[in-house]
Amino acid sequence: MMAVEYPEHRLTRLQALRDALYSGRLRPVQRMINALHPAEIASLLESLPADERAAVWELVIPDDEGDVLLELNDEVRASLLRGMDENEIVAATDGMAVDDLADFIGDLPEAVTQQVLRSMDQQDRDRLADVIQLMAYPEDSAGGLMNTDTVTVRPDVTLEVVMRYIRQRGGLPDKTDALFVVNRQDQFLGCLHLTRLLAEDDQMSVAEVMDTDSRPIAADTAASEVAKRFEDRDLLSAAVIDPAGRLLGRITIDDVVDVIREIGEHSLMSMAGLDEDEDMFAPVAASARRRAVWLGVNLATAFLAAWVVGLFEATLEKVVVLAVLLPVVASMGGIAGSQTLTLIIRGLALGQIGRSNARLLLLKEVLVGLLNGLMWASVVAVATYLWFRDWQVAVVIGIAMIANLFVAALAGVGVPLLLQRLRVDPALAGGVVLTTVTDVVGFLVFLGLGTLILI
Repeated sequence: MMAVEYPEHRLTRLQALRDALYSGRLRPVQRMINALHPAEIASLLESLPADERAAVWELVIPDDEGDVLLELNDEVRASLLRGMDENEIVAATDGMAVDDLADFIGDLPEAVTQQVLRSMDQQDRDRLADVIQLMAYPEDSAGGLMNTDTVTVRPDVTLEVVMRYIRQRGGLPDKTDALFVVNRQDQFLGCLHLTRLLAEDDQMSVAEVMDTDSRPIAADTAASEVAKRFEDRDLLSAAVIDPAGRLLGRITIDDVVDVIREIGEHSLMSMAGLDEDEDMFAPVAASARRRAVWLGVNLATAFLAAWVVGLFEATLEKVVVLAVLLPVVASMGGIAGSQTLTLIIRGLALGQIGRSNARLLLLKEVLVGLLNGLMWASVVAVATYLWFRDWQVAVVIGIAMIANLFVAALAGVGVPLLLQRLRVDPALAGGVVLTTVTDVVGFLVFLGLGTLILI
């Protein structure tokens, strides 16, 4: 069993690497780097500032460069590729799996892509055809994830024949847990699991022992749906087919793990208006420019909330205590809404929310909002009375709290559903819209009631 690497171990190794770099002793650094797995090298590179990253990259042995590049996020990979000449990039692609190669060269400049393809044309025309086929599919689809390196058998042959074929072939592709059964038109019929192949009588036919319940995946299926299929059915691999049912390739669990990680990173980073591929050590100007757009959107919504507060300037001048309590109303609404928003975004990502259950979910969240609103409104009202000795202010903030938590529940469900219908990523825009709604409604109700009751 491979040892688990904990974050503190990774940080220790990173510090040791930086200490060795600063000392100028490159040989220990090189030994340290070349003893690591490509994924570990990629993690270290992403953790280093640009100048140190370039120095370490120069120490990576050429045979590992392609594997390391595949493990890097897009922005860091692009920065390293800019420092490589075309011959180095072509050499780095040597030996890449077809699906990895298709993803890799899709991000290269046109001139370099053409050179890589010409180089492959001289080495392996069949491999070139597979790469071109994969590049025709979107990267975030089953066709973009699949590998064309599959082993197929006919249903009418015996298991003994299949075993002889495997021995003559010289082995199986990596991560093969099943052979795919196809007819003479290459249409997918089922799977022959290796466990059945080894355990059953070798005179039995493939048709007698194959798994016909194994469902193939259409090439245009979204990557997120592929990941859900693997999760629901505990798959290790799955066949990918075209609209006519012909076998195109296979997806393996390692590809799906990458998809799950990317989905998680996207959800987390998007809620802050960031790109999951952003380099931590990107140039200051570039990082500032990216974040400025989202800050500008947030500033516009903040001005909207400020405008609502400004409508009650006279009320605030007469009853200063309302200004003191404003953050309480906004904060409670924002937190309650964020809880619901997070739940709904997760449900949308997992395909658990649709027209059939959205109304029930809305009702449930509204009831939760009302129950929490009544409970915390009572707490806040009592605390306000004890603080300011004014029962009218206590009533105002209590009613405003109930109303804001009710609206927060409505917005937490409604905003992401509306954004999804408008084809806007709820993880990216949901937080800002929700905060605007809860702030505006909270201020409007609180100050409006304050004006009616206290003035």
